[in-house]
Amino acid sequence: MKMDSTAPSGGATGPLSGLRVLELGGIGPGPFAAMLLADLGADVVRVDRADRPTIFPGTPRQNLLHRGKRSVDIDLKSPQGLASARALVARADVLVEGFRPGVAERLGLGPSECLGLNTALVYGRMTGWGQTGPLAATAGHDLNYIGVTGALHAIGAAGGPPQIPLNLLGDFAGGGTYLVIGVLAALREAARTGHGQVVDAAITDGVCHLLAGTHARVASGTWADERGVNLLDGGAPFYSVYETSDGRHMAVGAIEPQFYRAFVAALGVPADPARQNDRSTWPALRERIAAAFRSRTQSEWTEVFAGTDSCVTPVRSLFEAVSDPQIAARGSVVVADGMLQPGRAPRFSAHDDTRPATAPEPGEHTADVFRDWLGACADHRDQGSGLPQSRTRG
Repeated sequence: MKMDSTAPSGGATGPLSGLRVLELGGIGPGPFAAMLLADLGADVVRVDRADRPTIFPGTPRQNLLHRGKRSVDIDLKSPQGLASARALVARADVLVEGFRPGVAERLGLGPSECLGLNTALVYGRMTGWGQTGPLAATAGHDLNYIGVTGALHAIGAAGGPPQIPLNLLGDFAGGGTYLVIGVLAALREAARTGHGQVVDAAITDGVCHLLAGTHARVASGTWADERGVNLLDGGAPFYSVYETSDGRHMAVGAIEPQFYRAFVAALGVPADPARQNDRSTWPALRERIAAAFRSRTQSEWTEVFAGTDSCVTPVRSLFEAVSDPQIAARGSVVVADGMLQPGRAPRFSAHDDTRPATAPEPGEHTADVFRDWLGACADHRDQGSGLPQSRTRG
């Protein structure tokens, strides 16, 4: 891989500046992965249809999963559009697609076609089930994917139903984040060998991988395969959420003995630190802790635990998070372009943290992208077969 350090991006600078990423449609985890690459400085170009409505309920500018990208108007089902897309593939370092297995191939943009145009291309495929297996060709969403992994079964209160962790665990953690990891690893190998490859990122694979720590506890015999009875699922009274007198909540994560001692001392409840992990004491201890928290408001308890090693924090809403002292200090959540949105993560010592870039209108950058990537000034609809058709990098 040989990145063009002069290539423009959608606004971010970072360690991936000059990396060219072509994103072929998709929703959820694929766009999230491409957004993360854009946040890291890559020049991410998304293929859109300007005349086609999307399922996103807001305006294009409000779709934060597209922030920092550039958008080109290409009809992949037309011969001229396919020729234009292939020309961009020939100049890309990474391609990201989130279609069902076989769709990209039917469009003429499958791995064999694209790697034939560009031998060093990293071809990232984002699906729920993966490219193989009995469910590969079937529809699904985050909840279905985490449902079969055991993760959904493990989340919730004892005796109650599984609880839905938004679509954070499947789409974004097990899906988009793992696609980025795979893409970066494949880019490293392409830089060494000159050969690209396909990255098959499945949400089910990623979520199962995220369960490594839980599987380790299962192997050690310290984790029961049921909800709400274990150390990290709310079963332990010192790792749980409690309601305050004003109907708000506090999060308690006092696992280690020294943090547990600090917690019960600040809370003012009688407890024997030596019996912290004696499960026979947990029901009564939970009642004492709950009663104590109900005696004061969230803000009062926040003051009590501020600056201590009790591992107790308030539970903020999405809107409250932006003004939390720690979140605000790091800009982890910001208001940009009039919208609440995450800052960039992670941070790099060699690059200044900058304001999140704006999401594009569909097709907004068509002429600019074709000029920057292909040196072509004319509109893409007039390019035809005269566009560059191959690229080999070493």
